[in-house]
Amino acid sequence: MHLFEYKNGEIYCEGVRLARIAAEVGTPVYVYSAGTLAHHFNAFDSPFSGVPHITCYSVKSNSNVSVIRLFAGLGSGVDIVSGGELFRALKAGVDPQKIVFSGVGKQRPEMDAALAAGILMFNVESHDELVALDAAARAAGKRARISLRVNPDVDPATHPYLATGLKKSKFGIPIAKAFDGYLHAKTLPGIEIAGIDCHIGSQVTSVEPFVDAIRKVLVFTRRLSDAAIALQYFDIGGGLGITYDEEKPPHPVEYAGEVIRELADSGFKIIFEPGRVIVGNAGVLVTRALYPKENEAKRFVVVDAAMNDLIRPSLYGAFHAIKPVVPRDGAQAMVDVVGPVCESGDFLAQDRLMPPVERGDLLAVMSAGAYGFSMASNYNSRPRPAEVLVEGDTYRVIRERETLEDLVRGETPPQV
Repeated sequence: MHLFEYKNGEIYCEGVRLARIAAEVGTPVYVYSAGTLAHHFNAFDSPFSGVPHITCYSVKSNSNVSVIRLFAGLGSGVDIVSGGELFRALKAGVDPQKIVFSGVGKQRPEMDAALAAGILMFNVESHDELVALDAAARAAGKRARISLRVNPDVDPATHPYLATGLKKSKFGIPIAKAFDGYLHAKTLPGIEIAGIDCHIGSQVTSVEPFVDAIRKVLVFTRRLSDAAIALQYFDIGGGLGITYDEEKPPHPVEYAGEVIRELADSGFKIIFEPGRVIVGNAGVLVTRALYPKENEAKRFVVVDAAMNDLIRPSLYGAFHAIKPVVPRDGAQAMVDVVGPVCESGDFLAQDRLMPPVERGDLLAVMSAGAYGFSMASNYNSRPRPAEVLVEGDTYRVIRERETLEDLVRGETPPQV
């Protein structure tokens, strides 16, 4: 479900015209539907209501504090990967006992902040990180609850950049070495073993890779149990995909059925880290056409959004549907939709069949709620877009558009 649809000849988000937001806030602008966010969270979480679990929203997918706060109000925890995401989560009112800290490069100040906040658990990804966390915890007079992130070497059949559970991945500890890791963790006075973690990748569009990973890790947990290492939590990560183009990912109910079948009798409390599946189709990027352009080989539509605003097409070759906010009559044509950034890789779509687009027309780049603004940059000294949250027939700006002064804030001016 998403609440972006044509009504009266133009696209609305819930009860608000995208054209109105563009006129009042400017473009490019990210627009999120609060109704869709809530619906998607509940659609993911509710099928697990019969088993002990915590749904920990993956902050990296969309880190706006208002979005995190919305999920926290629905009972969500969060999965974080940096001290900055911890700061955002606490600012949004997330219960620290529902925060898990993942990521391969946690630094001492981040560990100290997470220990001080009293988070639920650290997902540890290497031997040296475990040693560093033990030192941080002992210095703080605490014990850090941990899971080891076990790499099960399961192919998630996704883009190579999104695969995190293969042997060659930088993430996690190879399952063959994880047993020694747990034995070592058991000897460290600043460490409390709480669970096990596994995350195979993102934009996974079938259930089978998740099931394969769960089964591999469950076999491993029995070995831990035989060694008197008790676990409370099984964190199976996130990664469930969405429809961008013609993908047919499993419905959360189907996903839940398979996960529950594998884990219901395990005695573990299950932790989930969904991101894209909740926010991806709950947001769009609205951009304005600047100039149509044509050369001997191609037609282009130059728009005011660029790769610095939405990098997924340039970085992954990712597909995002692009729809005219107010469609024009006329024959479709094959075009590239490109931005103003000085890179040949600056495009939102290539060889896309589009209806007529004229200067000043608005376009909605669909499925932009995940890894959109959160991956945006200031490349070419471009201020980042505003973010807007629509609730029914009202909207509010949840992040103001950056200004030129924002671009140089923190820089030291030359001494003349």
